[in-house]
Formats: sequence, C-alpha cells, structure tokens
Amino acid sequence: MAQKNATQTETLEHIPASEHGGGFPPFQKDTFASQLIWLAITFVALYLLMSRIALPRVGAIIEARRQKIDGDIAHAEKLKAESDQAIAVYEKALAEARSRAQTLANETREKSLLEAEAARKALDATLNAKIADAEKAIGERQVAAMRNVHGIAAEAATAIVERLVGIVLARSDAEAAVAEVLER
Repeated sequence: MAQKNATQTETLEHIPASEHGGGFPPFQKDTFASQLIWLAITFVALYLLMSRIALPRVGAIIEARRQKIDGDIAHAEKLKAESDQAIAVYEKALAEARSRAQTLANETREKSLLEAEAARKALDATLNAKIADAEKAIGERQVAAMRNVHGIAAEAATAIVERLVGIVLARSDAEAAVAEVLER
C-alpha cells in the first residue's frame, strides 16, 4: 500500500503546470481586471444589439399579434351581433308564423263548426219533415185502424149478442153502441 501511494505522488509531480501560472483563469488576480472590462464591453455590445435589432423585431411581432387578436375579437363580436340580430328576426318571423297558423286554425275551426251547424240544421229539417210525414201517415193509419176497430167491435158485439141472447142486432145499432162506449 505504501508503494501505491508513492506511485500516485510521482504521477502528480509529473503533471505539467498550466501556462497561466496554474489554476482556473477567471480566479487569477492578474487577469481579473481585463476580464471585467471584457465583460462590460460584451454586455454593452449585447445590450445594444438586443435593444436596437432583436427587441424591436420582437416588439413588432407582439404588436402585430395584438392587433390581429383585437381585429379577430372585433370581427367575432360583429359576427355575434349579426347572428343575434338574425336570431331575433328568425324568432319574430317564427312567432308571426305561429300566430298566423293559430289564426288560420281558429278560422278553419269556426268555418267547420258553421258548416257542421248548417249541415245539422239541414239534417234536422229533413228529419223533422220525415217525422212529420211519418206522424201524418201514422195518424191516417190510426184513423183507418180506429174505423176498422169500430167495424170489428161492431161485428164482435153483434156476434156476442147473437150467441148470448140469440137476437141478431142491426149493424147500425151495434156501431152506435160501440161508438158510445169508446167515447167514454
């Protein structure tokens, strides 16, 4: 192990020193002032280069973007206002159309009701006429039937009297008796 440490020491001793006198150049006292001057010159040159060339270009690009964004926003607001106006016109037209449709529906319903009422009245008149004709016919048949009933009743009375009493009644006497009974 002692031998190993000796070889390491020999290798360290054989390393040549740097040309600046050894160590890191920025930390050397004799070059520190010139490094500060070059730092200031480089900083000023970089500052002038940035402020005169790069920053105006970046600023112009930023300004152009801002103007484009503002223009796009203004255009979008204009389009939004136009669409809002179109929607309002559409809704107004839709409301008017609904109103007209409702009016037409009401008129059609009223017209249909009037037509139905007229048809009902015509049907009622026709039915009333038929009913009146039927009642008249019934009345005539009833009178005829009553005449037949008087005749049948008179014949039945004649037959009953003939069977019970054995006397044949005259047709006129039988009809008078039946008429007297039916009038009561």
